[in-house]
Amino acid sequence: MGAAYPTLDDILEEDMHHWYTKFMKESPSGLITLFELRTMLDMNGMTEEASSYVEQVFLTFDMDRDGYIDFVEYIAAISLLLKGEINQKLKWYFKLFDQDGNGKIDKEELETIFKAIQDITRSYDVPPEEIVTLIYEKIDVNGEGELTLEEFISGAHEHPDIMDMLGKMMDLTNVLEIILNGQQKRAIN
Repeated sequence: MGAAYPTLDDILEEDMHHWYTKFMKESPSGLITLFELRTMLDMNGMTEEASSYVEQVFLTFDMDRDGYIDFVEYIAAISLLLKGEINQKLKWYFKLFDQDGNGKIDKEELETIFKAIQDITRSYDVPPEEIVTLIYEKIDVNGEGELTLEEFISGAHEHPDIMDMLGKMMDLTNVLEIILNGQQKRAIN
């Protein structure tokens, strides 16, 4: 008989207790509001784009649209960010980028999100305009100035450099670290 390896369910179960404890320490009510998320991320002095981005992240994770992120939504978000399959992440990125909800991403939406991400991460290596231009040159095959979900996903798969860039830009590990560090600082005080 072979060695018993932990399944994904076992790993999630272990992590579940960890995340539930952290969630309840930060939000004893069992719900996170947009205001609380901004507080966790220490949004003082952030640009309007960064604030808008956090609101868009909040809305994509508030799956039932009740104005709160409950534990189930929270753990779904953590699971997606840390363990999600690439197509799941690409669909989430698309939903995040599609600020007006029309099912297409235009250049302005994408540039706004990238500026906001840079403001939050304080990483300004590549100007957002250059990133957007590169993405649209390679992925917008019809030259419409908009990307559908299908174009976005297939384009990202066809161009490893874009997939890599999106992965780096959309890596929210640092945001999770800010939340966790904020929880630890408040627990000490």
